[in-house]
Amino acid sequence: MTLKTLNLLVLATVTALAVQAEEPQPQPQRLTETPEQYAQRMKWFGEARFGMFIHWGVYSVPAGEFDGGTNYGEWILESVNGEDQKAGHAYRLPVSKYEKFADEFNPVKFNAREWAHLAKQAGMKYLVITSKHHDGFDMWPSQVGDWNIGRTPFKRDPLKELSEACHAEGIQFCLYHSIMDWHQPDYGIRRPWNDLATNPPNMDRYMVYLKSQLQEIITHYGPLGILWFDGEWEDAWTTDRGIEIYNYIRGLQPNLIVNNRVGRARAGMSGMNKGAGVGDYGTPEQEIPATGFGPGVYWESCMTMNDHWGYNQHDQNFKSTSELVHNLIDCASKGGNYLLNVGPTSEGLFPAASVERLKQIGEWMHANSESIYATEAGPLGHLPWGRCTQKTQGSRTTLYLHVFDWPSDGKLVVPGLLSTPNSARLLVSGQKLHSSKTADGIVIEVPQEAPDKISTTVVLRIKGKVQVADAQH
Repeated sequence: MTLKTLNLLVLATVTALAVQAEEPQPQPQRLTETPEQYAQRMKWFGEARFGMFIHWGVYSVPAGEFDGGTNYGEWILESVNGEDQKAGHAYRLPVSKYEKFADEFNPVKFNAREWAHLAKQAGMKYLVITSKHHDGFDMWPSQVGDWNIGRTPFKRDPLKELSEACHAEGIQFCLYHSIMDWHQPDYGIRRPWNDLATNPPNMDRYMVYLKSQLQEIITHYGPLGILWFDGEWEDAWTTDRGIEIYNYIRGLQPNLIVNNRVGRARAGMSGMNKGAGVGDYGTPEQEIPATGFGPGVYWESCMTMNDHWGYNQHDQNFKSTSELVHNLIDCASKGGNYLLNVGPTSEGLFPAASVERLKQIGEWMHANSESIYATEAGPLGHLPWGRCTQKTQGSRTTLYLHVFDWPSDGKLVVPGLLSTPNSARLLVSGQKLHSSKTADGIVIEVPQEAPDKISTTVVLRIKGKVQVADAQH
C-alpha cells in the first residue's frame, strides 16, 4: 500500500468516525470493573514477578555506532539530530537515510524457540517485545503502510514465530507499542528531519492509523498478556486519547492488561501516576521504588542489563548476575515485578553476556523460585542484610528471608519481628535452623558460610498474621 493510498484510506475512516463523534464515549473498562474483577484480571501478572523485555528493530543495524559516535541505541534517529547537533556534529540523519537500515536488517540467526527457552530457563513468566518503537518501524508485516519487516531481506514474521514459541514454553506473550512515531507523517509533533512527510500532521488521522496497527497485533498475535505503551509524554498525546485507546483495545481483548503509559499521568521515571491515570499498573524505569505501595497496587520496574535498551556493540557495562538477582528480589519484596531487558543484534542473537547472565539467574531461580513467584511484599522494615517476601496460606504465614550479606558470626538477626517462628530452615537444602527471641528481634543460627554467594533464602513459618514492630516496607 502506498503512502498516498494510506492517507486516502485514513481520511475516509476519520470522516466516518467524525459522524460518530457526537455519541457518548464509554469510560475505561478498568473504571467499571469491580475490585474483584480487576484483581482476577491482574492475577497472573501479580504472581509472575519476573519478565523479559526485548528492544529489537532496524536500529540494531548500526549497532550503536554512527558518524564517529558510539553511544547510540534505539533512539539513534532522534539522537543524531538532537544531542549530536548540540555537541557540534555537522551530520544529520534524515528519515530517508534512516530507512536504508531496513535494507540491511536480515536476522537470519533469529531462533524464536531459543529466545523463549532462554526466558523460561531464566525463570521469566512473560515476555514483552517491541512491535514498534519510536522510529515507527513495525516488526510485523503490517497491511497499514510499508515501513515494516516486509520491506527487509528477512521477510519472515518474527512476532508470529515468537508468539508461537512463547505459547509452547508456557510464557505470556506481550507487546510493546510506541505512541510517539518519528516516521508516520500524521503524528502530531513532526521532526524537521522527517524529509518524507509532506502535508501537515493530523492526530485524528494518526489515531485511526494507530488503532489499525493495534487491531492487527491483537488479532494476529493474541491473546496478548500485556500491551506495553510508551512515548506518551509529548503534547500531541492527551488523556482523552489514552482513554479512547484503552477502551478500544480492551474491547478487542477484555482480559488484556495495559500499562499506565497509555495515559498522561506518569510521574517521569518513577513510573507511578500523579492523580487519576489510565491503565492498569505503574512502570518505574531504571529504578526500583524505595518502598512498596500497598496491596492492590501493581507495578513493574523495567531495567537494562547494561546501559542501552537497543543493541550497542560498544556497551559492555553489564550488571553482574548478583546485582540482577538482587534487583529481582528487591522488586518482589516490595510487591512489584522486574522486567529485565535484552537488546538483540541485527543477526537475531542475544549478546553473549546477556545469555550468560540469563542462565545464571535461571540457576538461582530454579532453586529459589518458591520465594519469588506469587509472593507478597514483606512485612518487615529495612533489613541490613537483604530483603523479605511472604506468602499467606490460611492461618499460616511463610516469610522468605533473602540474605545478601551473610552474617560472619553465624547469627542472622531479624529486627522488628515480634512473632515467634514455628520453624526455620534453609530453602534449598531443607536444613533446619534454630531460632530464638531476643530484645533485638528473632535470632536464627545459620551455617558459618553462605550456601549461596548471590542470595541464600531462609524460610520462617509463622502461625497467624505476622506481628512486627515497624510495618513499613
